[in-house]
Amino acid sequence: MRHLGPTLVAAAVALSACSKAPTTASTPEPSAPAAPMSAADRQAALVKLPAPYNTADLANGEAKFALCSACHTLAAGAPTMTGPNLHGVFGRKAASLAGFTYSEPLKATGWTWDAARMDSWITDPKVAVPGTKMTFAGLKDPKDRTDVIAYVMIGTGFQP
Repeated sequence: MRHLGPTLVAAAVALSACSKAPTTASTPEPSAPAAPMSAADRQAALVKLPAPYNTADLANGEAKFALCSACHTLAAGAPTMTGPNLHGVFGRKAASLAGFTYSEPLKATGWTWDAARMDSWITDPKVAVPGTKMTFAGLKDPKDRTDVIAYVMIGTGFQP
């Protein structure tokens, strides 16, 4: 449990920055949790990702994703929280996950999520889509964004 301390603290700090508490309305029942991927499995998945994500630092991506995990989940069947579950996000039309109420500006984008779109979005959501209800200030460091995107790709079962 000791190794979870920094992640839990970061998640608690990030949650305090969210604009509302997690919602349970229209939340699907979570499926049985998947067994955690071994380091070898994570590395094998990493090398299959497209460049530059195939050289990402997954430990840094996981650490930076702690900010996101206050509002988002990655696992199939995991609940919708303040933000939508990100499982299957790559290739999904923006603002289309059932059970989550999106802002009108995000609905109007017509985007389909891919790595480049995600990179632009997490740089600064309020610049990418003025009027979004996402309160995240963004990740300014391009390497951090690459690492987070690779971590999300692996954590959501992305298949290149």
